[in-house]
Amino acid sequence: MPLFAIIAFDKPDAGALRAETRPAHLDHLHAIQAQVRVAGPLDGPDGKPVGSLIVAEFAALGAAQAFADSDPYAKAGLFAKVRVSAWRQVVPAA
Repeated sequence: MPLFAIIAFDKPDAGALRAETRPAHLDHLHAIQAQVRVAGPLDGPDGKPVGSLIVAEFAALGAAQAFADSDPYAKAGLFAKVRVSAWRQVVPAA
């Protein structure tokens, strides 16, 4: 299956909203755990999360976009910007 990267950036001062919706977000990720290559927060200079990165296998771009759109973080309005893109692993060789 092809790989897709979901890169999302939080709205400013959204730490409380991120914390409140984190359990539901993790449940959402665990539902596709077998497809996930890597996932975790993007941290700012102070070490606090400022966004999210997910690289996972999806059948097509539309499926990756639908997963991103249904993320509890997205539904709660946490993100200022989300980008879903096809991704190709180069290093280490897959």
